Amino acid sequence: MKSSREYPERPLVGVGGVVIHEARALLIKRGSEPLLGQWSIPGGSLEVGETLTEGVARELLEETGLTVRVGPLIEVFERIDGSVPKRTVDGVERPRYHYVIVDYLCERVSGEARAGGDVTDVAFATEEDLAKFGMTDTAMRVLRKAFAMARELGSP
Repeated sequence: MKSSREYPERPLVGVGGVVIHEARALLIKRGSEPLLGQWSIPGGSLEVGETLTEGVARELLEETGLTVRVGPLIEVFERIDGSVPKRTVDGVERPRYHYVIVDYLCERVSGEARAGGDVTDVAFATEEDLAKFGMTDTAMRVLRKAFAMARELGSP
């Protein structure tokens, strides 16, 4: 039985990857909820039997067309959707979405960035241009950490 991402019985694991190439981060525009129509970090739900890094690599390939090498962990955080009223399911009040998200710094190995899966657009942004994309505070924090990590590692 496949569980729903909306009003889940328990938190779901999400994975994401920040690709910084030529001093610009790859961003995606979401084509489905949560965050429909918003710019964000590429990623999605971990599948059963998949390691975190396998999930990151799969999601980036599906959403952006890039083959990546998954590097160091940037951050783990929760996203609990409190923007809509909770729903009572089987006598239990649940939020619409509840994810534990694990984001990694990634290196582009091959491919050209393009929108795939449920992504409607892709863009590369310098650190200075991030604010123009109207992302969540959490995405901005993760991206700024990723830029700092990339500088420390001497990544392109």
